[in-house]
Amino acid sequence: MITIKDIARVAGVSHTTVSRALNGSPLIKKVTRDKIERIAAEMNYVPNYNAKSLVTKRSFTIGLFFSSIDQGTSSSFLVDAIKGISHALDENYNLTVHGIDGVRNFGNIQPQRFDGILVMSQSDEDNAFIYHVKTIGIPLVVLNRQLEDPGIMNVVANDREGVREAIDYVVSQGHRELAIIEGKPGFKSSTERKQGFMDSLIAHRIPLNSDYFVQGDYSIESGYAAMSRLLSLPEPPSAVFCSNDDMAIGAMNACYAHKISVPQQISLLGFDDIMFARYTNPALTTVRKPIADISELGTKMLIQLLLQPDTKPQQLFVKTSLVVRDTVADR
Repeated sequence: MITIKDIARVAGVSHTTVSRALNGSPLIKKVTRDKIERIAAEMNYVPNYNAKSLVTKRSFTIGLFFSSIDQGTSSSFLVDAIKGISHALDENYNLTVHGIDGVRNFGNIQPQRFDGILVMSQSDEDNAFIYHVKTIGIPLVVLNRQLEDPGIMNVVANDREGVREAIDYVVSQGHRELAIIEGKPGFKSSTERKQGFMDSLIAHRIPLNSDYFVQGDYSIESGYAAMSRLLSLPEPPSAVFCSNDDMAIGAMNACYAHKISVPQQISLLGFDDIMFARYTNPALTTVRKPIADISELGTKMLIQLLLQPDTKPQQLFVKTSLVVRDTVADR
């Protein structure tokens, strides 16, 4: 097995210089670092991470924690988050994925296990975990949910404004009987999206009809069940906002099952702009929440914290955008 000392002999430098160069130390000149990296590649050098961890006292592991993996986290949301992180995460790091609701003992979350932690937060109930991580000093960035604490790195999108913009568009198409299929109870995103829906209706002086507020849980199945309930009303809505695209897909299937055409008889829009949204038939009008961008930006902020622990925490907003396709018709 090729070692750092072997590379040092070929490069004509000390093994300390090789170690620093391979770890990206700014103390090593770029020309020297490039030379050492080239020699290491030519010699098929494979780092011994166990030995490296013992020397550096680092785990080279980043933990990604969702509020829950089993409840309310769609597969598309999970994939987009990991995709964004992988764009920014150095190959020297391992990424592990967890649900906060599956952590039975916060005492197991220690600096020896994680160099840094990303929390894809969906609920205020995550706060106990977040403050445990902060208290024990693991570098931390919270994604997806806006925090009140300015002392924690935070990357979010403004769901409320994004939904309001979308509903404003639907109203501009002539719709006044609007319904919402809400997200998972207790999730901040559910509350924010519902508030954006109501903001638009209130601004346009459209009455809030309690029959048009139906509970979902972000799953396709709940979207199907909620839309079936709306279609059974004596006076069904003319347009339905689904609090995520998975529920919108379920709602679209419910319309098909009840022989209701979209958008001729009922208009639909979703939230997230998952990959499948453009391939539904008809293609789904939705609000794009750039989860991959949020995750990538949050990972870059975490890496900066690892390299410069004194970096001042900040809160960054990533803008949502309305994607108009084929599921909202003029009325």
